[in-house]
Amino acid sequence: MVGNADDRDPVLPVPQVVELLDAAAADSGDAAADALEKLGAQLPAEQAAALTNRVRNLRAVLARWRRRGQELSALFSSARELAELRDTDALLHRLVERAHDLMGTDITYLSEFHEGSDELHVRSTLGTVAPSFRALRVPPGMGLASKVVRTRCPQWASVYQATDSIPHEPGIDAAVAAEGLVSLLGVPLVAGERVLGVLFAANRSKHEFVPEEIALLSAFADHAAVVLQTTRLLEQARVAAQEAERANSVLASNVTAMERASAVHEDLTAVVLQGGHANGVAETLSKALDRPVVILDRELVPVTQEPVAGGVRYSAPDGALLPEVRDAIEASRQSGRCVFVDGSSPSPEVAVAVVASETLLGAVLVGYGDLELREVEQRTIERAAQITALVAVKQEAVAAAEDRVRGELVSDILRGDASRWQELLLRARAREVRLEELRSVVIVAVSPDRRGPAFEALRRAVAGGLVGERDGMLTVLAPSPDPMTAAREVWQAVRRAQREPVLVVAGPPARSAAELGQCFESARRCVQLLSNLNTVEGTVDAQAYEPYMAMFGPGGKELSGFIAATIGPVLRWDQERGTQLFETLRVFADSYASPTRTARVLHVHINTVTQRLERISALLDANWREPEPLFRISVAARLHALARDTAAG
Repeated sequence: MVGNADDRDPVLPVPQVVELLDAAAADSGDAAADALEKLGAQLPAEQAAALTNRVRNLRAVLARWRRRGQELSALFSSARELAELRDTDALLHRLVERAHDLMGTDITYLSEFHEGSDELHVRSTLGTVAPSFRALRVPPGMGLASKVVRTRCPQWASVYQATDSIPHEPGIDAAVAAEGLVSLLGVPLVAGERVLGVLFAANRSKHEFVPEEIALLSAFADHAAVVLQTTRLLEQARVAAQEAERANSVLASNVTAMERASAVHEDLTAVVLQGGHANGVAETLSKALDRPVVILDRELVPVTQEPVAGGVRYSAPDGALLPEVRDAIEASRQSGRCVFVDGSSPSPEVAVAVVASETLLGAVLVGYGDLELREVEQRTIERAAQITALVAVKQEAVAAAEDRVRGELVSDILRGDASRWQELLLRARAREVRLEELRSVVIVAVSPDRRGPAFEALRRAVAGGLVGERDGMLTVLAPSPDPMTAAREVWQAVRRAQREPVLVVAGPPARSAAELGQCFESARRCVQLLSNLNTVEGTVDAQAYEPYMAMFGPGGKELSGFIAATIGPVLRWDQERGTQLFETLRVFADSYASPTRTARVLHVHINTVTQRLERISALLDANWREPEPLFRISVAARLHALARDTAAG
């Protein structure tokens, strides 16, 4: 309907107005322009212009609200997506991606805030190219990020390098310049009272951030902070649950280990109470740990192993203990704890010293197996070593008591009291020794401080014999018919137990047990004679010294003086010049004073012998070849040669 010309304001057709409003609301530019042109043609110019401005403003408002709705829709969609993530690293990366899509800036990144150090670390980025920026650490109080944390409000700069209100720092400025950033907008990620970090949107060109952009990034940061805090709490709860599960598993494992250890301790205690030996300890420990076990004695020689077939290599082919095993035993001796051995199977995995007070009684070696040797298992092995020490101490106490009894028996046998002979037979038989079969007496001359180890070594080495002390001398009564054979076996046994010189003297063979006392006296006198000759090493047959014991008496205290007075100048000459005058003198005396025979025995020319004899004449009296002086010289030479050969052997 057309309005009256007399009216002040024209009346527009309603359908055309509705068409204009629909086109404006539908954000259809062409339709709105057509509808506006139709209506404008019906209005004066000023009213047509005003209507055009109104429609344009309406369309701008509607576009702004429409864009705001899209942003809110994207914001809620992002929040839902972020809420589904449970991994913190993945969440931070997705958070930066969504913010990048929302803001449309060149770069988006997130700096994580650490309350302990007040530093911010760049944690996730999108659009960056400089490695230095991705590894950026912001010191406390510096840069735009610290300002956001301090104020807990959004902060922005259209030109970062030219903004004086931001605390600049050379490292931050260099990283920003390397990335080419110019304008930055940072908003805080706040959850409750805690600042979790700062979310940034940045451009490589100057840009004035409008309130809508600031509000949008802030709203997204608020949602993201809640989701991030929730995810962190869930992750902490998950980690705590896993730790609790692991703790429960460890607890259950420890309870099982403790129960097993308790059972092993009971079995080990039973070994002691039932009078068991080291093999009982090895068997119990091997079954409990399902590993091979070897127990060594105080000389580090194996006394038992379980299983019997072995499975643990602890010594070299020559029988010497492996250096790494010896080192582990020594370290355990110092610490009193299990020590792991350097190496791998078949060497032992751990070693623990068996110690009583400060005395080493042996060691327990445990091989490799499937069961892990944790704290409880190591304490079990140490407990086994303590039980082994108790067993060893008990056995040594029993052995010491037995040694006293055997020592008394040796003394009674050597006294040769015929009235007690039947009693001695019974006492020997009770110790599995047949008195009537003993035929050899051997005396071991060893220092008092080493007598204990020697005694123990002989106790194991002399089968069917007796070991004891008589007149302060370690004495062995052996069933061997050859005293020198017995003496050599005794010497080897003692030398294995100690590295010091050992002198072993064999008495004459006894035709019956009743003559053992006489054989002992002969060996004892020989020991005294040799001590005056300063002989401390070797095996000696007392019968070889009988003529000299008869000449010089049982003590032979003047023996050394006799040798020195008779042939001392010759011995000193050889010692100072490295010559062989004594050897020539000895062979000359044994060759009936014949220079020719002497040269033949020594494999030298007769002139050499003659020159040596002339030198001897110059050192001794000129009449030394006369019968009486030559006899004394021959005796001195034989005695010195016997002492020298004994020490060398």
